[in-house]
Amino acid sequence: MSEDKEIKSRQLAEFKEKRAKAMAMGGADQLERQKKRGKLNARERIDTLLDKGTFREIGLFARNRNTAYGEVPADCVIIGHGKIEGRRVYVFSQDFTSMGGTLSEVHGMKIIHALDQAMKSGCPIIGINDSGGARIQDGVEGLVGFGGIFRRNTQASGVIPQICAILGPCAGGAVYSPALMDFIFMVKGTSHAFITGPRVVKAVMSEEINEEELGGAVAAQAKAGVAARSENNEAECLQAIRELLSYLPANNREKPPRVDWGDSPERTDPGLFDVVPANPSRAYDMHKIIERVFDKRPDGRKNYFELFPQFATNIITCFSRLNGYSVGIIANQPMSKAGCLDIDASDKASRFIRFCDAFNIPVVTLVDVPGYLPGTAQEWGGIIRHGAKMLYAYSEATVPKITLAVRKAYGGSYIGMCSKELGADYVFTWPSTELAVMGPDGAAPIIFRKELEAAAKPDELLQQKIKEYREEFANPYKAASNLRVDDVLDPAETRPRLISALEMALDKVETTPAKKHGVMPT
Repeated sequence: MSEDKEIKSRQLAEFKEKRAKAMAMGGADQLERQKKRGKLNARERIDTLLDKGTFREIGLFARNRNTAYGEVPADCVIIGHGKIEGRRVYVFSQDFTSMGGTLSEVHGMKIIHALDQAMKSGCPIIGINDSGGARIQDGVEGLVGFGGIFRRNTQASGVIPQICAILGPCAGGAVYSPALMDFIFMVKGTSHAFITGPRVVKAVMSEEINEEELGGAVAAQAKAGVAARSENNEAECLQAIRELLSYLPANNREKPPRVDWGDSPERTDPGLFDVVPANPSRAYDMHKIIERVFDKRPDGRKNYFELFPQFATNIITCFSRLNGYSVGIIANQPMSKAGCLDIDASDKASRFIRFCDAFNIPVVTLVDVPGYLPGTAQEWGGIIRHGAKMLYAYSEATVPKITLAVRKAYGGSYIGMCSKELGADYVFTWPSTELAVMGPDGAAPIIFRKELEAAAKPDELLQQKIKEYREEFANPYKAASNLRVDDVLDPAETRPRLISALEMALDKVETTPAKKHGVMPT
């Protein structure tokens, strides 16, 4: 019996020793260096992200197969599962303190395992990237892991939410797994994402640029449209991911969680109409409409979660709630490019629409759009094919789609912002809304050209004709008479009317033609 106890004691001692070695990651010196950079280590990030005490690690004792450079604890990536607000998630976090977080064969296998398990369990997966890329010493084995990860990312797309936090360097092929995921979060000053770094850019292109300018958090969002959010520090970044998940279902078979913030569904707002100027050319902030119509938080915090707030600012994409139901919002922003649709806005909106459709999140579209942005840069840049993405995304989506035009919608952009013809379940307008092929200022000189040429006072006649056109053609009642608009609303009653429309459409059934998949415009 004493011999049995001795054996078990040795086994437990060995277990504790190996476990402590793996938990130490890159060692005290490397952990301190990580801290001095203003960065949390891989385990601290998981602890900050997940509900306290819920993380269960998988693969702690995994080791690198190539041992020519020594043993790498957990092969510098930590994977496992835990909970966020009580809901199950899978997570992986690369450990930069061990071999620079580089990806080897086993490292890749661990991430692949996490993705596979998340798919089987129907759980979101969150990847925390902080890596020097492929492990050069491993040769091609340092690359094959990426291929397996990319394939799993693609298979998981539209099945489970995939969220990535880039919290360090992410270069070369390593950036493509984040790009294949649904949303990328970054931190200003410490996150970098690019295909080729500054040294390569200088050697090949003779351009002088630093990492922050090339692929820092701000550049990756505002210039490239890669990062959905750029936060001030890692704690804010991880908290933002927690907030995002509160709007999402665990997988594509579920509906998003309903959360009651205590706002009355019958609340009206007599001052709402005053937010929008009567002059269709005057700017205003569409965020103010969102803040007043959608559910208000009891603590007074912002009632919407915006994605890509610094990219394609002429269109807003965000999540909010209507009577507790999670909704995705697409809204023109008159304060930027007058709310025109352009290449970047079309890309931003179409991808968001498709995400919402994949995960059963209703789409509410707020319209105030003068048209597509003109110019050679847009035409040669492919506004035709990029603009078509929005038409495709709206037409393809089978989730509830509700459209509210608050001031104007002209020409092709009227259709592009989810008109009845693209499958909107309900289309509403306010009394001030102008719906027309062209705005009155542009249409009147064309329609009444001969009369204007013959007039003694053409300027006065033009203003008269613009007024006639606005009253006769560019009003919501003509569209409503032909059932292109379901109702013209008293703006004060916007919130209860949107809620009742949403609740009627929540359980709709819509069938689509049988096919493998469509071919979206590129």
